[in-house]
Amino acid sequence: MKKKYAIVIATLEKDLKNIQSKNYEIVTTSEESVHLIRNSLSEFRNFIISNGFNSEEDEIDFFKNIKPKVVSKLIYYGKLFQIESKRPKGSAKTQKKYFENQISKCQEYFNENHLFYLYFKGGETYSDEQYFLRNNKNIRTQFDCSGSFIDDFFSTSLDSTYSKFIAYEMLIQYFHFEIDKLSSNNGISLSLNSGLTWTGRKISLIELTYALEGLGVINNGNTDIKEIARGMELLFNIDLGDYYRAFLEIKGRKLNNTKFIDTLKSNLLSRIENSDN
Repeated sequence: MKKKYAIVIATLEKDLKNIQSKNYEIVTTSEESVHLIRNSLSEFRNFIISNGFNSEEDEIDFFKNIKPKVVSKLIYYGKLFQIESKRPKGSAKTQKKYFENQISKCQEYFNENHLFYLYFKGGETYSDEQYFLRNNKNIRTQFDCSGSFIDDFFSTSLDSTYSKFIAYEMLIQYFHFEIDKLSSNNGISLSLNSGLTWTGRKISLIELTYALEGLGVINNGNTDIKEIARGMELLFNIDLGDYYRAFLEIKGRKLNNTKFIDTLKSNLLSRIENSDN
């Protein structure tokens, strides 16, 4: 069963990265991502209904650790679609206030469910049978009933809440990132300043950006990654998105951490060899 879960999640992650690499606006990216995630959840649900679980331990593991990883993405992109669709077009100050309010709303959910949040953050297990077995659903346990009592075959008391915890933490990270961008750019939106547009994969430009920062060849090494990334965005008319998280993906590559840099070197060497003397 775990092999099946891993295949579904790996396929979803690959498809989501493919959407992100197309450099769509965040609203379009979110909309397409939601469609993919819903399909993956349907696949999970059909598999669970057809096969059940081998043990209570397997059921707890699925509803505590597996399903929330996917549902959290659905909540994350669904919220992003709504929030970015309503993003004010005014000044940087107005937009920053908008995102600060969104952070407060997420924090309110943590506060309203603080005991469960402590259980979640602490990696506790002592009440797992009560929280993550379908037969033990209890309205006294679950305050966020909307997600838990709709589907008896595919929900437990807290899997919906765990999913929201994960999603809201990701959203808060996104909101802080947008606030930082607005602050560093003084509210100036990205525009085609240079006449150049990056048409390669976004993560390739992020790899190049970190390479330049690490080499210290910009402003004698006195410029941080945020400023260099902002310069790349303005130069190539692109929004790099959450490049901190993308860098973690680059670090986590199993085969080649410097795929784009190596390709650059190979192509340059080829051009040198084939150019006229």
